[in-house]
Amino acid sequence: MVVRMRHTRGHTANRRSHHALVVPALIMSEGGTIRRSHHMDPVTGLYRGRVIIDMAAKALKKQQKTDRS
Repeated sequence: MVVRMRHTRGHTANRRSHHALVVPALIMSEGGTIRRSHHMDPVTGLYRGRVIIDMAAKALKKQQKTDRS
């Protein structure tokens, strides 16, 4: 036999207070695209003015990979 403790409404509400959905902060990047704050721009590959990922080289590599198939 399993005995379960009863939770008060206040205890349940305190637990559920962490379940709220939050809209992420979006900003306009230098290239004119919308991106999340403190994240790399997925179109240009820039973060804080520096190239993190060369998106042109990545697209070329992907194209070459699909051409082989």
